Amino acid sequence: MPNSLLRTDKEIAEIYQRHKNTIYRVCFAHMKNPGDAEDMLQETFFRLIKAGAAFTSPEHEKAWLIRVASNLCKNSLRHWWRRTVNLGDQVEHGASFEPEIDGTLSAVMGLPAKYKTVVYLYYYEGYNSAEIAKMLAKPQSTIRNYLSEARKVLREKLGGDLA
Repeated sequence: MPNSLLRTDKEIAEIYQRHKNTIYRVCFAHMKNPGDAEDMLQETFFRLIKAGAAFTSPEHEKAWLIRVASNLCKNSLRHWWRRTVNLGDQVEHGASFEPEIDGTLSAVMGLPAKYKTVVYLYYYEGYNSAEIAKMLAKPQSTIRNYLSEARKVLREKLGGDLA
């Protein structure tokens, strides 16, 4: 993987193809609708092009994209416009990819933001707590604590034992 800050269109397209589904799912978990998730996906890759970040490995590349996408979504959700107008009720969605949403995923998407990303990366993307801690630049103990607290919340929402 080249460490050049300037990438060709081909390199950007390859990075996009490798990570688009994961980044979309992270964005969808935050934004809760396909249109906003697609916007955040595009913004994430725009930031990649603009920043020209150099990556040491494919894992570093993926971690950077997940972190940027998560931060963009959080910032978007905090924006004053989003607090005053709920566009989700007014727009019909025609997305090319909509994940199948079951009761568990709905409950995960309903978690507070600090838990949502951690739970998604752990259970849906298969990362361990050390990898998530590195991606999100948080202590490993914080990630384990978030997972524990999120399990308690999910247990109350869903009832019963979570395996």
